[in-house]
Order: sequence, then C-alpha cells, then structure tokens
Amino acid sequence: MRRRGFTLLELLIALAIVGALLAILLGALRVGLASWRQGDDRAEAHQHLRSLSEVLRHSVAAAFPYRQTGQEGGEPQIQFKGESERLSFVTFAPPFPLAAPAPFTAVTFARQAGERPGLAIREKALPNFDPFEETEPIFLDRAVTEVEFRYRHPDSGWTDAWDGAAEQGLPQAVEIRLTARLGGRTETLPPLTISIPARTP
Repeated sequence: MRRRGFTLLELLIALAIVGALLAILLGALRVGLASWRQGDDRAEAHQHLRSLSEVLRHSVAAAFPYRQTGQEGGEPQIQFKGESERLSFVTFAPPFPLAAPAPFTAVTFARQAGERPGLAIREKALPNFDPFEETEPIFLDRAVTEVEFRYRHPDSGWTDAWDGAAEQGLPQAVEIRLTARLGGRTETLPPLTISIPARTP
C-alpha cells in the first residue's frame, strides 16, 4: 500500500490558515497592550491629580482670617480673595515651607495662561503690605489645564467669588475642581470640597 503525502495545495491552505490565526492573535495582543497602556496613563493622571488635590486641601483647611492694614493704613481687613480661577488666602500650613519659618504665609493658587500655562502656586511670608502680589511661582504644574474654585456662603450657598474684607470672614468651605492632561489623556477629578473651621483672628 502506497503512502500518500500532503500536496502543495494542501500545504498552502494550511499555511494560510495558520497565518490568518497568527494575524488575529497579534491584533488582539496589540489591542490588549494599547488598552493596558491607556489604563496606566489614566491611573497616572488620576494619581497626579489626587496628590495635587491633597496639597491644596491641606493648605486651604488651615486658612486663617488674618487681618492687616494696607500701606495707606486704615481698618485691618481679612486677607482672603477668591475668584473662579484664582484663590488667595493666608494659612499656617503652606504647600511648600519657606526657607525662613513664619507663623503665617500668604498663598495664591491660580491658573496661569500664556507661554507657561498651568496651575501656579505662589507664597509670601507675612507680615507684608502686598501679600497677594503677582510674583514668580514657587511651583508650576504644567499638566493642569483647568482649575475652578467655588465658595460656600452660610446664607446663600455656593458662589464663584469671595472677598474676605467685604464678608468680614472666611467661607464655610472651598470647592476645587481640577482638570489635567497627562499621557495624551484629559482627566477631571470629582469636585474636592474642603471645610474651613471657624477661627478667631
């Protein structure tokens, strides 16, 4: 009885089937790796925003109704100015300790545009006649594309601005919403609400 081997046509068909299966497997592997990388990028963006949020939370929670007069004198005013994209206040827990220790530090968080965009953090030791002066940032987070602040009024609820001198006090809480772009992905954290304990100046 004569043995019969594979014909050339059968070998070509078998190779085509194996090639197709390999292409499908490689495609699935590529999709899986891309999804894994995207998941890593997303986790990195979230972790970055969470770390930054913790820095902001620590300082805002330690806000103090610091009063001082201006260069022209007059009645001492509470140093707290809040806007939708900028927050200036006095705290006893600055994000970055100054070289010369001071009991109180004026801090400003603001979204900076122009050639160097991002979230800028400025600090100034007190006393100082111009505590919220526009100086070189002590820290600039280039990944942050948007920052939004809101302020809790005890009577009227949330508002987009707060003037400590006009209100004669600090807001009950500050809400911060951060958006950052990392690894080609834009991520926005849920709003961070920070309560400010009542303190007597």
